[in-house]
Amino acid sequence: MPRLYGFAGTTFRRAKDDEVSPLREAANRREAGQPYEEITGWMNAEGHRTTLGGEWRPHVLAAVLDHPAIAGLYEDADGNLLPSGGLELISPEQFRKIRQMRPKHQPDADRAPQREYMLSGKRTVCGLCGHALSAAPSNAGSRGHRCKPSTRTRPGGCGGVRINADLLETYVGEHVIAELSKPGVRDLVEKAREQAEREAASLRVRVNDDRERQRRLGEDYAKSRDMSLSAFKAADKELSAQIREAREELLFLEQAARVNIGGVSDLVKWWKHAPVASKRALTFLLLEQIAVYPGGRGSRTVDANRVRLTWRTWG
Repeated sequence: MPRLYGFAGTTFRRAKDDEVSPLREAANRREAGQPYEEITGWMNAEGHRTTLGGEWRPHVLAAVLDHPAIAGLYEDADGNLLPSGGLELISPEQFRKIRQMRPKHQPDADRAPQREYMLSGKRTVCGLCGHALSAAPSNAGSRGHRCKPSTRTRPGGCGGVRINADLLETYVGEHVIAELSKPGVRDLVEKAREQAEREAASLRVRVNDDRERQRRLGEDYAKSRDMSLSAFKAADKELSAQIREAREELLFLEQAARVNIGGVSDLVKWWKHAPVASKRALTFLLLEQIAVYPGGRGSRTVDANRVRLTWRTWG
């Protein structure tokens, strides 16, 4: 019986030190949502090999990350995960999150996977009107961003900008790597990451407070004869919007807090195989905003005339 990756033997009592770090990084990437194909691409590029000395394949890594022993657990006959007393190479909490991502736990897993966008969110905006760009694949199916025209139900956009996402991500990524290569910038990024951790903790409290306010609002409406239905709906809608916006910002801050490039020696290589969430978080630790302007019809050019990068002011 071959040993399990990360352990020096088959009893799960002693770790194989040179395999623990790659295993934990693979688990972090999977928890962040990176597909197994991309994670194994990173592991093979870094020279990490299976216990039999071969290159990693997605199904092989999936089997390792689905083995309870890596989290100091075992699975009983009823499918319950229980402490085994063995080493915890990753935390039981992380293991459960990764296992929950298995296809059988996801009703929509048989649908075509949605393609990720590195520069999604409110910080990538239309240079003409300032409205946040939306993900919008072209008619040919290639990923893209556009400023959606203003409508009665979705006001705000001008509809004047569209750009290919691959070209934009390549352009921004090159500038981010160049900025990180400057002396002292990595130290500043680490300080920004720590600040993101503090802001995330504060924002969690705010989200919980708003949820409690929303719960009490519902109770008050049910008990009170003075509050009209329209007043209740307006207040509830405002609280829902506040919670939704805060949760979006919290997700970004949590991703930013997890980014750690302190030990990365080859930034270009790291960037090539990093999870999209990590690249997005790192990008917006460095950049306050990305403004995109119109190009010519069918333009395949992305340069400083089309994209304005606003860097954060450190200190």
